Amino acid sequence: MSSAAADTGTEPGTETSPGTETCTETDTCTEPRQSHPLPPLHRLPVTPAQPPHPTTLPDGTPAWLVTRYHDVRQVLGDPRLTRSGLHEVGTAGSTADVAANPASLFNQDGAAHRRLRATVQKAFTPRAIAGWQPWVASAVQQTVDALLAAGPPADLVTAFTRPVPFAVTTRLMGLDGDGPDRLDERQLRHWTLALLAQGGDPTPEQGRALAEFGAFTEELIERRRRAPGPDLVSRLVRAADQDGGIPADALAFLVLGLTASGNESVTGALGNALVYLLGERPEHWPRLADPGITEHTAERLLHFIPLGDDEATVRRATAPVEVGGVTIPTGAVVAASLGSANRDPAVFPAGIAADLAAPLDAPTLAFSVGPHFCIGAWRVRLEMRESLRRLATALPGLRLTTPVEQLGWQLGGTTRSPAAIPVSW
Repeated sequence: MSSAAADTGTEPGTETSPGTETCTETDTCTEPRQSHPLPPLHRLPVTPAQPPHPTTLPDGTPAWLVTRYHDVRQVLGDPRLTRSGLHEVGTAGSTADVAANPASLFNQDGAAHRRLRATVQKAFTPRAIAGWQPWVASAVQQTVDALLAAGPPADLVTAFTRPVPFAVTTRLMGLDGDGPDRLDERQLRHWTLALLAQGGDPTPEQGRALAEFGAFTEELIERRRRAPGPDLVSRLVRAADQDGGIPADALAFLVLGLTASGNESVTGALGNALVYLLGERPEHWPRLADPGITEHTAERLLHFIPLGDDEATVRRATAPVEVGGVTIPTGAVVAASLGSANRDPAVFPAGIAADLAAPLDAPTLAFSVGPHFCIGAWRVRLEMRESLRRLATALPGLRLTTPVEQLGWQLGGTTRSPAAIPVSW
């Protein structure tokens, strides 16, 4: 999801939303711009699945566009197609942006990437993830209970899709205590939006936010080094210190990305899923009380509904590579369209309109594949499943009170999510 780089949440893209507006120097940039009207993300047209062919990226870079499922899967897993040196290609990002920062795990390949990735995997052991699952479920249930106690009507964004991932993020990173590490939702969101913004050099306000977030993260890492706890930051610091050779900026940016992109990615994925379910598949909503149905539904929604209007990720060929019967020459940039691949009719003939309780016809590429597979995929999937099941169980009659076509959208650098989801029950 999300995403931010795939390694930390979601794949960044190369296409810009037609409704996106950028902040000016007079803006505070504490919230993304809202735009009316835009189609919901599940209705976005995608580039048809076809053989690789030449295209031009938004920044003018010539590239080969790859759209078919099996071709995109090959591109994402082929070691001859790398991310190194591409952090400024495709979009007008700045080094403050997760997708454009060379210190990001997403923008590394080869030995450096394998070393950092192996360090991260030591923090995300199956045993650790299993231990986190009960309190993720508890955080979701507490949010559901608070929603019920407040009563209808409600806005699911402020009452659910933001509080759930915030509670999980702060607990996971050890930022929910009473000490100097404690973060409130407004502060984290302010820093997150600055970090995930795209569009050139940061504004003065964004620059101040990024400096604050960076300083907070560096101090957090040092405190965890001196006094480790059971949180993820402590596990990452311990693994990095044991392995050695992990640059300080890479570790700091990893903590930044996991804190920010995981939070925002889940908010977007959950909000977009709720808009689709309540707006276009209301008959399916009560069925989500069944855990088995919820598992398949969550996977289908993560597969078919992108996180934002950006849908491609770029690689560079280090040698001639044949993809889908077309030879990509050495040095060429390749843009792999995840959105098109996940809707390739040759692989997913029924599309999003199929039975949401049925398993996918093939594994999703929403979290990438290969060396840059999203390390936070487990979290997005878990929060989506728990949120949909527990909310549908508590409120089987939940309904939208505003037509989908009239919803406003918050436009970030790599995500687009509903600004509000007005509901009643």
